[in-house]
Amino acid sequence: MTPASLTHEQLARLVPESLLSGQLIDRSGMAHLIAAFGREGMTQVAIEEWMAASPVYTGRMRAALGIDGDGVEDMFKCLQLDIGAPPQFMDFRYRITDRYHGSFVLDHCGALLDVEPMGEEYVTAMCHTIEDPTFDATAIATNRRARIRPVHRPPRVPADRTPHCEWTVTIEPDREELPLPKVTEPVLATRAASIELSAIDPAVGDGRADYRGPLVHDLVFSEFSSSALVRIAEETALQHQLLAVGFLLSVLRRTGPDSGSADDILDKQLIGIAGITAERLAASLFDGRRDAATLAAVLNVHPVFGPVQYTGVVAEPVGDAVRVRIPRRSAAVEDGAWMRLLSQGRLGAVQSAARGVDDTWVVGDSTVAGDDLVVSIVRGEPQPESDEVAIVRFSAGASFSFADRGPSRPLQLTVV
Repeated sequence: MTPASLTHEQLARLVPESLLSGQLIDRSGMAHLIAAFGREGMTQVAIEEWMAASPVYTGRMRAALGIDGDGVEDMFKCLQLDIGAPPQFMDFRYRITDRYHGSFVLDHCGALLDVEPMGEEYVTAMCHTIEDPTFDATAIATNRRARIRPVHRPPRVPADRTPHCEWTVTIEPDREELPLPKVTEPVLATRAASIELSAIDPAVGDGRADYRGPLVHDLVFSEFSSSALVRIAEETALQHQLLAVGFLLSVLRRTGPDSGSADDILDKQLIGIAGITAERLAASLFDGRRDAATLAAVLNVHPVFGPVQYTGVVAEPVGDAVRVRIPRRSAAVEDGAWMRLLSQGRLGAVQSAARGVDDTWVVGDSTVAGDDLVVSIVRGEPQPESDEVAIVRFSAGASFSFADRGPSRPLQLTVV
């Protein structure tokens, strides 16, 4: 099973789940960065990670869905499809004044609610130090003269203030263009940046094939065609991979290429997000089933193991077991992030994902067959939850439920 073999209903659930998974990558990685580099080091890695990846994956999503304008409406469409802003968990409410002026508030910021218990210094690091450069880096994929600036933002005064923050977006024709961030350049040179994914077939008539037309208040993913949803799911998985590349490159600047500690941190990040996401996918897409066919299906649509065009990872049920093929040579291995670790036999993330489906799934033997590492997952004694998964479970996103908000509604211009 791949995303292309899911039903339309399953695809419409997969996309928001994958977007939420991408947001939770940082819940998985940042705790280990704090242990290694302290709060300030964690903050700088987060900035470099998102600035490295977001201009690249935003440009890809624009091209995939025909978002070809240069105004605030186009920018907001991209934010609705960004793993940094999963729907409802990061509840962006947009306003458009004209083509080049608009604003947004966050009625609910799941990231803020996760960080507030850690104290005001961490809130300031996220909502000030990290947001300022990363918002602009995301904006430049639409227009390099765009600026996103705060009206108010946390720490919240009073403590229960809502909306959680408010930002203005302006594009001025005589303003200096923002440069491409230096940290983005090596990510643009990766195989992920240019990999070809499934083409959207406009003849598939079960929904919209692109995101042309007006911005809507809330994307309703079931209103897209199955073909478009497959591509969106693949692009969302690729967003995970690009973010992991940016994360690793930033960590390597602090550890050096030969210490091995960068790989240890990257592996812990992968283990944590693999487990939580597998658990959510099994519940959302496959009614919580726990058999071998379900485990294989979860692995095949799991964003950290895809998209298959990039990673080559394929799982299949074999009786009451699952066999996973991990290419030792692929575009993803060449780029050097998560798949490189898996191809080298660091299989904690496979075990974590398997346990997310059922705690009796255990990674067994692994053998090399040609260019593949072949891993068997079999039934065994119940496995304890890993510390890496427990860290991600701290986030409210681990148990977050999406609500049905009804059909999409076009967003109207705000008269000022």
